[in-house]
Amino acid sequence: MTVSHSQGETVVARNPETVLTFDLATLSTLDVLGIEVAGVPETGLPESLAHYSDTPKIGSLFEPDYEAVNAADPDLVIVAGRSAAVYPQLAEMAPTIDLTVSADDFLAGQKRNAEIIGQIFGMEEQVEALWADIEAKIEAVRARAAEAGTAMIVMTSGGEVTAYGSGSRFGWIHDELGFTPVIEDIQEATHGEAISFEFILEANPDWLIVIDRDAAIGQQAEAAAQILDNELVAQTTAWSSGQVIYLDSANWYLVSGGLGTLDDMIADIAIPLGVDIESAPEPEATAEPAAESGE
Repeated sequence: MTVSHSQGETVVARNPETVLTFDLATLSTLDVLGIEVAGVPETGLPESLAHYSDTPKIGSLFEPDYEAVNAADPDLVIVAGRSAAVYPQLAEMAPTIDLTVSADDFLAGQKRNAEIIGQIFGMEEQVEALWADIEAKIEAVRARAAEAGTAMIVMTSGGEVTAYGSGSRFGWIHDELGFTPVIEDIQEATHGEAISFEFILEANPDWLIVIDRDAAIGQQAEAAAQILDNELVAQTTAWSSGQVIYLDSANWYLVSGGLGTLDDMIADIAIPLGVDIESAPEPEATAEPAAESGE
């Protein structure tokens, strides 16, 4: 079969036996579908993917160990995001696809990637059912978030605080899950816009949504809760109302998607809002044609 993806088209055998992935979101999808993975990157893993700690390593999130890749003799290699730059080199070694998702097309990209995996492994129905469940949960969260007030998304790293708005890597919290951004013009950049505690107080969000980058990458540093615990942030509506959401940083920063992890990410927002996503009604099944397998 021919798979269209972010960097072109690749002929891939159906049900490939030896699969390597440099992308943790794809690993999450493969895991949920019960598809065996022969190689993963050397990196910290969230609890949901910790059972891959002993899986053979094929390099880092950014740079392959080409000898390890060659030794694995893969039938399919998957890159995305951090590893997308090495697609040309890997494509010379084995059938390779790039499942990079753009920040301003996050959920559509996640669905498209899941469908690609479903098509390759003949698991279209399983993917459709899992995605219907995710959509139902998103709808339940969106209904509550739309009435919850304003929100600011921040990430802490090395004692610094950066902010993320609509269209950013975490912007789907606004764009898809329905939280109203407290400020519309936060720089839409990969690493956010540097901000001060005064900036947070002046914006005064009803909700503060926090990612701790240092925790995600295993860096010994001051925790996000400590960084934000100061007299300026304490005056915000979010802090004084106990409406500070600390996201699972490994899921949001390192993995950032995939059928299994996406479910956990939605729960990170749903639970503080008091949304029972396990009871979210599933939408009526509608037969939709599989999306084109590309970005």
